Amino acid sequence: MIEIPSASMTADILAREVDFFSIGTNDLIQYALAVDRINEHVSYLYEPMHPAILRIIRGVVQAAHQAGIPAAICGEMAAEPAYSLVLLGLGLDEFSMNPVAIPKVKKVLRMSRFEETQDLVEQVFQFPTASEIEGHVRDWMAERFPEDFTEAYLKI
Repeated sequence: MIEIPSASMTADILAREVDFFSIGTNDLIQYALAVDRINEHVSYLYEPMHPAILRIIRGVVQAAHQAGIPAAICGEMAAEPAYSLVLLGLGLDEFSMNPVAIPKVKKVLRMSRFEETQDLVEQVFQFPTASEIEGHVRDWMAERFPEDFTEAYLKI
């Protein structure tokens, strides 16, 4: 499990010792951004689309693939359809999520081409803030999946 920043920074070393990586996004985001996601005073700072988080995930996936092992992702981030294409574009091999999220994520993934997801990731890395990335991803999803990403959903 890659759940703390130190594990992500040594992913190339750890990859030599394991058969796979599973990136636990709930804890990784919390610890990397120094944000207690349960504390109502700071939980708004918990941002899965933060550039640092995306860079961490990209680095872990690259280290895994260079070592010839798969990289999976679990946690609330994996269950968010609006993030699923970014995660796929980052090269994640497997997604683990609450069963209730599977149909929507599966639909989005099946209706997309891998090349599209890679293009989306390239676009995302051009933005300097989580809010800009989040806005771009939500606009992108609304354009491609208008029946699933309504205005109300996009404001969440």
